[in-house]
Amino acid sequence: MAEVDRKRMPEGVRRSSPSNDLAGRTVLIVDDDPAQIRHVREGLAPHGYVFKEALDGTQALSAIRAARPDLIVMDVEMPGLGGVEVCRIVKANAGEGGFGFIPVILMTARQAAGKVEGLELGADDYLVKPFDMLELGARVKSMLRLKALQDALLEKNRELEWANRELDRRRQELLALSRTDALTGLYNRRYFEERLGEEFMRSRRYRSPLSLVMLDIDHFKRINDTFGHPFGDEVLRAVAHTARATLREVDLLARYGGEEFIALLPEAAPQDALRACERVREAIERLELTWTGPDGMSQEVKLTASLGVATVPADDLPGTEALLRAADASLYSAKGTGRNRVHQHAA
Repeated sequence: MAEVDRKRMPEGVRRSSPSNDLAGRTVLIVDDDPAQIRHVREGLAPHGYVFKEALDGTQALSAIRAARPDLIVMDVEMPGLGGVEVCRIVKANAGEGGFGFIPVILMTARQAAGKVEGLELGADDYLVKPFDMLELGARVKSMLRLKALQDALLEKNRELEWANRELDRRRQELLALSRTDALTGLYNRRYFEERLGEEFMRSRRYRSPLSLVMLDIDHFKRINDTFGHPFGDEVLRAVAHTARATLREVDLLARYGGEEFIALLPEAAPQDALRACERVREAIERLELTWTGPDGMSQEVKLTASLGVATVPADDLPGTEALLRAADASLYSAKGTGRNRVHQHAA
């Protein structure tokens, strides 16, 4: 640049207003001429920017990876990797997983050389040397403000994404709470009845077996009256945990009300369902719970349960209500014939 231009630049900078809102932003200056780098740096220094320097395209890419500058002011004509090529690489890696958005101002000593190509490859501005420092300062300020707006937008998008994830998490929590029995942690009756309709239709569509099991804790009222409701709650939780641990992962177990539990066993034919019910009954019979009285004395409490099971497809069970009635009738047959047993509906 001519000597008269160098003398004019400080005066131009003095006439420019401070950019306090952009102070601290990082500007990478790339030029194979150290004097030109110093010239640009000195002209922009009063604005409070942080500067990084590179003498060629390879150094520029290393500096971009290390410093993540807010703006690149770069010469077009450099040995090896030129400014246009570096600009192409920067813009091709503008995603969050790459460099992010970094505005680029290209500088050239030739009026038209590479200008169209540079702008088409994503250069955000273009200056022809020699240039007035006021013009450069104004364009740098404009690009840094664009960068600041882009960064703010990205941050808002991140906050929105986080808020959406948090909203979805809370929605899932509320959904789980609406489906869950608070005492036992099993599904509740409302959710079970929703799933019953879905599973019944699937069973009908594919002619696949579906078994429904109803379970009732034997003499539960006596347990509550003798040992108190807190111990009764402990019994309900123990039976729920035992039944859940004994059934398959695909089986749906819910608390139906009071001391009654209900389960859906997909793809379980009558004999498979009967064996599953016997495993649950035996596991409950093996439970050992201890009640501690107010005087500190302990007593072992044994439990048993009665189960009724019905399976579709069956000619006499055309819908979900019929299936429920059949399993309920089988449960009462099990209780009526001595309890601690399984009774299966006979089609």
